[in-house]
Amino acid sequence: MRLDGGALPSFQDLLDDERVSVPASLRSNTHPDIPQRPLGTERWTCAKHAALETERLWSRTWQMVCRETALMHSGDFFVYDISGYSVLLVCTEPGTLRGYHNSCLHRGRALKNGRGRAKEIRCPYHGFCWNLDGSFKEAFCSEEFSPEVLGELSLPEVQVACWGGWVFINMDSDAQSFSEYSGILESHFNRWQPEARYVSLHVEKRLRCNWKVALEAFIESYHSIQTHPQILSFTGGDNSQYDVFGPHLSRTITPQGTPNPGQADRFTVRQTVDDMLGQGSFDLACTLTGHRAEDLTSRQAIAALRRDALSGVLPQALLEGATQSELMDSILYLLFPNFAPWGGFQSQITYRYRPIDGNPNVCVMDLYFLDSFPEGSPRPPDAETVRLDFDQPFAEVPALGGLAAIFDQDANNLPEVQRGLNASHRRLAITAAYQECRIRHFHQTLDHYLDNTAGSCGF
Repeated sequence: MRLDGGALPSFQDLLDDERVSVPASLRSNTHPDIPQRPLGTERWTCAKHAALETERLWSRTWQMVCRETALMHSGDFFVYDISGYSVLLVCTEPGTLRGYHNSCLHRGRALKNGRGRAKEIRCPYHGFCWNLDGSFKEAFCSEEFSPEVLGELSLPEVQVACWGGWVFINMDSDAQSFSEYSGILESHFNRWQPEARYVSLHVEKRLRCNWKVALEAFIESYHSIQTHPQILSFTGGDNSQYDVFGPHLSRTITPQGTPNPGQADRFTVRQTVDDMLGQGSFDLACTLTGHRAEDLTSRQAIAALRRDALSGVLPQALLEGATQSELMDSILYLLFPNFAPWGGFQSQITYRYRPIDGNPNVCVMDLYFLDSFPEGSPRPPDAETVRLDFDQPFAEVPALGGLAAIFDQDANNLPEVQRGLNASHRRLAITAAYQECRIRHFHQTLDHYLDNTAGSCGF
């Protein structure tokens, strides 16, 4: 849908130009119709609203904690903190994970911090100790306590699930299973296998905005014309397709390798390819394909270059059957509330957004980059986390390359969005009918959790 309401080639029209079979996941087009309604600014600015999220959202939803590679060996542990809650993940034996509320049942001290490896779970305060499976092991001076009390000290558990190489938890013991909650996510990603990748880069950035303000910037492409003008030669933001797959899952597909329709007459095919992949890329694509320059489209050229770059990493049969879309487009899902993985065969980016200490005006955003490695080769170790404080730009991370400028443009907007929301006189925000429908879908689901105080939100 065009900004002015006129007709444009859709993402599905671009798929019609594919020369290989298009997977059903990409052909799915849900045409979401989420009623437009103003959104009160208190949902981004109010401490009481943040407290309600702590009580009814974070305690009842499935959330990504870490990669499975962080919990591979017996005794590996990882602590996940969110809005006052703390969960301890433990590998009891290879392939078996358990999750516990990270609180000693004696006097409440946190049992572990960060990540590491241990043979048992011993409280550093008084030495109360549990086995890795959560069963109570011992206490110093145990005669001070009745056997009945000590017999009830198994660590309370949380639900744990693994998918795509990620580990998820849910603190609600009555919540629906992860597979039910995530809907078609697993079937859509079967082809792209995030579990077979390693973390090539992990950046953790603190931002002066509500966690939802940060999240919302990445579930719509409407802002690209004003905020990211340097990508208009190769990003078809106005061609974006928005999908909703139930209460917990949505998606945006933004075509790459094609200029934004409203600015298309400003750019040649050569400019589109070279702007996206670097000077000389179009000439290299002509050489690789054997096509004359006038016979090569920008998406054909970029797909050829991406196939060549991935030829030593992915099996040839897989590359030959890959669509142009899977080699270049931004195929970005959101699993409510805060886990957002890219699909496709290129480097897969995954976003996560979390509040900081229940403060509605600050958050932390994670960027994970998942990359493939040659079949039969050892899995490379996951990259160490790069942490950026509020005033440190993404440009301080050389590995981000040209993406750093794009992320910094967004990061520069977000504190000003928060400042404006706090200053709003109308105390209302509005959203575009189609291009911001995922924002309304997100808040529709959020409101269901915040308004529903009885039972699980498996609606």
